[in-house]
Amino acid sequence: MGLEIRPAREEEGDEFKHVAGMALATSPEGSGIPPEFTLCVFEDGKLATAYGVLPLTMRFNGEGVPVAGVAAVGTLPIYRRRGYLRKVITKHLALLHEQGERAIAILWAAWAAIYQRYGYAVVSTQNSYDVAPRYLEFSLPQPITGTFREISDDELALLDDLYQKFIADRTGYIHRRRAQWESGQLAPPPTGSSLTKVVYQEGDEPLGYVIYTQESMEGPGHPRLTIRDLTWLTVPAYRAVWNYLANMDEVSNIIWRLLPTDDPLPHLLLEPGMLNIASGDGIMGRIIDVERALPQRPYLEEGTLTFEITDNLCPWNQGRWKLETSTEGSSISRAREEAQLVMPISTLAMLVFGHISASEAVRMGRLDVNENSALPMWDKVMRTKYCPFCADDF
Repeated sequence: MGLEIRPAREEEGDEFKHVAGMALATSPEGSGIPPEFTLCVFEDGKLATAYGVLPLTMRFNGEGVPVAGVAAVGTLPIYRRRGYLRKVITKHLALLHEQGERAIAILWAAWAAIYQRYGYAVVSTQNSYDVAPRYLEFSLPQPITGTFREISDDELALLDDLYQKFIADRTGYIHRRRAQWESGQLAPPPTGSSLTKVVYQEGDEPLGYVIYTQESMEGPGHPRLTIRDLTWLTVPAYRAVWNYLANMDEVSNIIWRLLPTDDPLPHLLLEPGMLNIASGDGIMGRIIDVERALPQRPYLEEGTLTFEITDNLCPWNQGRWKLETSTEGSSISRAREEAQLVMPISTLAMLVFGHISASEAVRMGRLDVNENSALPMWDKVMRTKYCPFCADDF
């Protein structure tokens, strides 16, 4: 058996789409990753495992950080149980370490258990709403002072500017290229549906937008409204957008499938239970290079943290580290002193993304403590301004 791990070639693009589509039970056309952004396993010249790697920029507590977006991963059934995914992930992690450009990898997982074997951790949670417009009533009503206008297809720059301002201080959101807008939030609506883009402004200043589709249901009944994207720069803008949606008398229900856990709406409505909130795993994250990754994010507090990492796939991460942080920047070095905390690389990812605190990790049994008095400092230093969240399927 001849085994090779390499990017797919131009002439193998259709084969990559086939393998990714078959493995993920999706349309092959939906796996159109350029060959140069792949790293695949070939057995006797046949593509067995598809693996896409997109160069992305992610917001990390208010800083744009280059990350590797892993996507379109799958092995054809006839090649499974041969360890091919482990081989390609191990190869990819080593390549990223050698290149030194992207110290963090992120992905969406159909099954988190698959990737937790390789040092990934769930680093965000996503919520969803399903609410009838009549229940969008605020407990403390306030007047709406701005206006709405529907925008045209050639105003992408306006949407992107509002989006960039909205995500500026957040963690997990990715910078969108035109292609991502056009294949995601602005993709053509399903047959029988309409796509609407509305901007809220006060005077001439745009302060938020909502992009949604209206889909007619089979049989009698009102259409359903599905939010694709919603951003706001001020609290009045947020309330105004929901007031706008509350006036959708012609729709049966409003669905928003992908939103952060710290969205304000449940704390503002008279009947928050009618949002029918559901939760699920968000993105998974993997710290590839501790030394490069940790100084890339801003920290809100000054502190000195010492820790010991176990990492069976990335031996360069193993051992004790000292992270010194301030609001001006941070530095990391190998530590000689005893570590305050001892943890696997997956737990460190959860802390760095701000998904859980060190004190919570202790209660969960995700790390060991050598110095209990250090926990309050860890909690303060690793806190992020907003809950981590990614709004895009990449």
